[in-house]
Amino acid sequence: MVVDPDSPQGRGDAAAVLPAVRPGAGGGLDRRRILGAAIEIIDTDGLRALTMRRVGSRLGVEAMAIYHYIPGREAMLDGIVEVVIDELYGDPDVYLAHPDWQEYLQRLAHGVRRIALAHPEVFPLIATRPPAAPWVRPPLRSLRWMESFLHTLIDCGFSDRAAVAAYQAFSSFLLGHLLLEVSAQGADIGPIPEADPGPVKPADLDEYPLLQRLSPQLAEDHSAEEFEESLETLLNRLETFGKD
Repeated sequence: MVVDPDSPQGRGDAAAVLPAVRPGAGGGLDRRRILGAAIEIIDTDGLRALTMRRVGSRLGVEAMAIYHYIPGREAMLDGIVEVVIDELYGDPDVYLAHPDWQEYLQRLAHGVRRIALAHPEVFPLIATRPPAAPWVRPPLRSLRWMESFLHTLIDCGFSDRAAVAAYQAFSSFLLGHLLLEVSAQGADIGPIPEADPGPVKPADLDEYPLLQRLSPQLAEDHSAEEFEESLETLLNRLETFGKD
């Protein structure tokens, strides 16, 4: 049987998330290990099974001990998204910048797909958590990765507007395809009642000058045009099928 190279099996069952501390295993409690335990619970039993008490039990501590590091469930969910997306930085096949934009996007797309396949129950959370700014699109929702994406395409000759359009189209493709893929694997992508996370704090863009410059363009809504262009591209591709 052919093994999907992006699947955990194709990667030698490697796990990028730091394993949680087991009861009696020693080691201190910290935010990273708490989030690792939470991700393990979601990977195994789904998001609906995640509670502060369950995370504490997995770590061998009282739930109240967790609040010293993470103030509540909403902060934990945000932290989970952050930690899982940060797996891209540890993926040797993904580049933060590259002189060939097509290779850059191919490697980045497969990196995000590897995350989705390694954590299919977490991926819907990545798709639905409120982003750092209204114009940040999942699943590539890291400000650093957005800055890298836009810089790479502009350095490769894209105009500002073309780079923004590429980010939006790339995000739409990844999100739609990968949500369908994890759903087909049995992941729960249905709505889960959550507490109101409250207003989204304004993103701190001091370290991201390109995002500061392009944020007005990123905030423009071109959903109708994107849909029509994507549909036309699909129809043109299907036309080639009929000629085979």
